[in-house]
Amino acid sequence: MTRATLVNWLLVLGVILLAAVPLMVVGGEFGGADELAAQRIAADHPDYRPWATALFEPSAEVTSGLFALQAAIGAGVLGYYFGVARTKRRLRRESDTTAES
Repeated sequence: MTRATLVNWLLVLGVILLAAVPLMVVGGEFGGADELAAQRIAADHPDYRPWATALFEPSAEVTSGLFALQAAIGAGVLGYYFGVARTKRRLRRESDTTAES
């Protein structure tokens, strides 16, 4: 087994662990920080009234779509960065071999 193959399998195992461990620890229930803060404020100050309201209340579908768009943009930026870095490294390697010749 080559070093690259071993690294790939370790990365796959790491990704699986990153996905599985939080699900086991939390029990599959993920609540947002906003929800926890609202519960805490309601428990500590039952007479509290918010002084501002949201200008835009998106539905669950719109919220999910915006999150997916954010993830896609982030993946695109990371993919672009890694592509540029790999191309730079390849071109540098090629220029080094032609300079040595």
